[in-house]
Amino acid sequence: MTENRRPVASRQVNAFQVLAKKLVTSGITPNQVSVMSCVFSLFGGWTLSQLANHGGIGFYVFSLCSFFAIQLRLLCNLVDGLMAVEGGLKTPTGELFNDVPDRFSDLFLIVGAALSVHEAWLLNLGWAAASMALMTAYVRTLGASLGQGHDFKGPMAKQHRMAVLTVALIAAFLEHTFNNSIRFSMGSGIGIIFAGSVLTIFARLSRLVKKINAAK
Repeated sequence: MTENRRPVASRQVNAFQVLAKKLVTSGITPNQVSVMSCVFSLFGGWTLSQLANHGGIGFYVFSLCSFFAIQLRLLCNLVDGLMAVEGGLKTPTGELFNDVPDRFSDLFLIVGAALSVHEAWLLNLGWAAASMALMTAYVRTLGASLGQGHDFKGPMAKQHRMAVLTVALIAAFLEHTFNNSIRFSMGSGIGIIFAGSVLTIFARLSRLVKKINAAK
């Protein structure tokens, strides 16, 4: 495993490896898949934002669309790496396409989730959570630029943020069904992403300082 590659156990799942091989033979590039992850996230952010404007069957349709958009974002993030490394399609611009769409994806989905309820406090919290998510990536890439490698550890790395958002969405589905509200579910999810991202920033900075000092 390369130093700048996120450790993901699901890479060993045969179904994902088969999918990556099929995409490789189809002529699709890893960079195109990386961009598609951003497209799915933009769609997911939009469908999340529509939850505040729809009730009844409309709410459930947009909820399901949001759920699948998040999972498709993660699937693209997994498959593009398999295509690039295991499939032999790694390119000089691969790192750029692998990282930049992720930053937009986090922004689209987290802010979209914050727009799922017409509450100013939740929107402010959403922007704060998205900002902290971006900062976790900044600290990681800063460490790499200083020659200390990429630190993908959490407690609120990308896969953890998407897991929290997925659970919050499922909880919102149930909360809406029984209480005709999603404030608690979405507010809690975004709050956890914010707090966890702040902890991740400090944890990564702490590990980075130790690595730099040890290298002296």
